[in-house]
Amino acid sequence: MVDAKLTSRRSLNLTGSSLLTLLAVGLSLGGLIIDGVGGRFPLAGLSMTLPLWTCALLTAALGYWAVPMLQALKIGQIIREDGPQTHLQKAGTPTMGGVFFVPVAVIVALLWSGWVIGAKDFSFVVVVSVVTLAYAAIGWLDDWQIVRRRSNKGISPRLKLALQITVGLLFCMWLAGTQPASITSISLPFGLVLPLGLLFWPLALFVLVAESNATNLTDGVDGLAAGTCAIALLALGAIVAPTLPGLMIFCACMSGSCLGFVVHNRHPATVFMGDTGSLGLGGALAAVGLLSQNLWCLFIISGLFFVESLSVIAQVSYYKATKGPDGIGKRLFKMSPFHNHLELSGWSEIQIVGVFYVINGILALFCMSTNSGF
Repeated sequence: MVDAKLTSRRSLNLTGSSLLTLLAVGLSLGGLIIDGVGGRFPLAGLSMTLPLWTCALLTAALGYWAVPMLQALKIGQIIREDGPQTHLQKAGTPTMGGVFFVPVAVIVALLWSGWVIGAKDFSFVVVVSVVTLAYAAIGWLDDWQIVRRRSNKGISPRLKLALQITVGLLFCMWLAGTQPASITSISLPFGLVLPLGLLFWPLALFVLVAESNATNLTDGVDGLAAGTCAIALLALGAIVAPTLPGLMIFCACMSGSCLGFVVHNRHPATVFMGDTGSLGLGGALAAVGLLSQNLWCLFIISGLFFVESLSVIAQVSYYKATKGPDGIGKRLFKMSPFHNHLELSGWSEIQIVGVFYVINGILALFCMSTNSGF
């Protein structure tokens, strides 16, 4: 009886490879269903499934060349000494993986939406691609400083924030100069619209900076940020599909590239995306959400990223508020972001990633089901 129970428990234990398989199947089924609901043939140029699979295969294949190159260049991750002790063994694992999976998605999206199908919103794809690459470049600068200094501190937080705000301001200026006044209205569930007027612009800037930082904070466990972003991007692509086919393809390509990256980033990871990847993904999500007037949906599908950010804010605020005469405060969590708290509470990386995938999938389904355009 005991042996049977132990065998049953072991059979239920997930691995990084099995999570990758489940993620690939889930995204593929999602793409097929989304195309079916939209009346699109999955293997046609104008679809979500084909660009998703294409970018997944290209990124996975490229990784077998890029990861050894990053190793040869000694682009190794510096691990925080005050973090979970299990992470110390990851020291030296190549980082900056965003340098190969983000460009794959952007290049394929531009070629596919512009030259392959001639999408009417091709200019939108160009702009969100520029925003994505700009945030990835900020992340690359941070990663490079970490590697160069052999420290887990990159560029100063003030400089990083200034660069993020600058890119955000330029994008908002482009929106204000090229889009109709209706861009300041946010689409809500069941066909409702919330007009914000001038309040939209500070909100838009905040969304760009907050989303990029939130995805960055989520990147701390093997396969976590890449997988959850893949799910979020697929859902966002489904929502914009009826009106903005070019952005649909962009989201499908980004989602597929994330999936291809998980091939190398699944537990135990052979490469990390670094700020290069996480900031780029956040910029992509925010830019598409703002341009398509779907901030409500962006907020829902980014729910996990929001919780991760909130846990950091709560941890820092509580620590400062409870400081005693000795200058030491109390901690709300064992460690922030929240996934580190779970890990220090006894959760394995596989459990954390698996649960987060399921939660993000539920959020994506909820968002699509309440969106009148889907």
